[in-house]
Amino acid sequence: MSFSSLGLSESLLKVIQQQNYTKPFPIQAQAIPVALQGRDVLGIAQTGSGKTMSFVLPILELLRKASPSRNRHVGALVLVPTRELAIQVEEVVRLFSAALSERIKSLAVYGGVSINPQMIKMQGVEILVATPGRLLDLVSSNAVSLSEVRMLVLDEADKMLNLGFRDEMADIFKLLPEKRQNLLFSATLSKEVLNLNEILLYDPVVVKVEAQEQNLDNITQLAYYVTPERKGPLLRYLIDQENMEQVLIFVSETMRADAVVVKLRQNGIKAVALHGKLSQGARTRALADFKEGRITALVATDLASRGIDIEYLPYVINYELPRSPKDYIHRIGRTGRAEAPGTAISLVCEEDRHHFKVIQKKMGRWVNFTYTDDINLQGF
Repeated sequence: MSFSSLGLSESLLKVIQQQNYTKPFPIQAQAIPVALQGRDVLGIAQTGSGKTMSFVLPILELLRKASPSRNRHVGALVLVPTRELAIQVEEVVRLFSAALSERIKSLAVYGGVSINPQMIKMQGVEILVATPGRLLDLVSSNAVSLSEVRMLVLDEADKMLNLGFRDEMADIFKLLPEKRQNLLFSATLSKEVLNLNEILLYDPVVVKVEAQEQNLDNITQLAYYVTPERKGPLLRYLIDQENMEQVLIFVSETMRADAVVVKLRQNGIKAVALHGKLSQGARTRALADFKEGRITALVATDLASRGIDIEYLPYVINYELPRSPKDYIHRIGRTGRAEAPGTAISLVCEEDRHHFKVIQKKMGRWVNFTYTDDINLQGF
């Protein structure tokens, strides 16, 4: 199946081709045609399965044919659980809306930053991507009205429920018009999501894509046995010797991320940290600089890394191992995407060896160890 068979306009198909998307993911192939018919959709698919385009493309297609909403009355509302996801979804909206002859303005709004600039930018917005709490703040400030919403999307609904947004979501639903299209996407079909489905959706088409194991075939996995005092120099040695121009480095905590960045910079390597204690502006700049290649190394904690989605990332380094095998696979799965090769490197100390053995056993793959005692790290 190709994107051209889904019912999308030529302008959107052109952007899809320019972005080197050759064929739709299963969730896209099943959800897009149904959404274009105006039907409600309940989509169940794991994170990273292509859900965002499954609702962004139908929203743009349907809104471009509709008359514009009144000022500060949005036509499409996308609710998400985190500010990182809000930014990421809105970036996808802007990417595809730029190709349309009809001007469709979008905006991402979220907490943790000043509300005033967001209030000002609400002028003329047709597609609003929002976290629930900040959206209600904007509504109470009369910065936006939800009375003309034609399409409502709940992305990662299970996470919104788990993160305690139930009451805020209920308040938002009361502000929406009864007649609208609803698209609900979730990684799991929990009891809470089913209850939400019964309240929210009208005769929905259920699209369920079974979770697939991470394909690790394109990823070369390496492990280096190192003493704790030589770990930092070894990291810098590897970046230098492998001529790494873009590398995502994982650490276990915020303080470690900052400390690693300091040492990298002292040794002439452009690096920034990404963790929860940074301001939203700093996190956004760090991600943008890394994606655009303005820095070499992004040093991230697992929580902060959830918004990182780079199609061609050549290197991932586990400076510290994650707690679980699942997180390990999530980390190294940031490379080796889009059928491009990638390299995942783990720095393993003596106290880590048993844990790393458990990770390998759960993963079903064994990683060759390189001992580093004979590597001259002087100067690194």
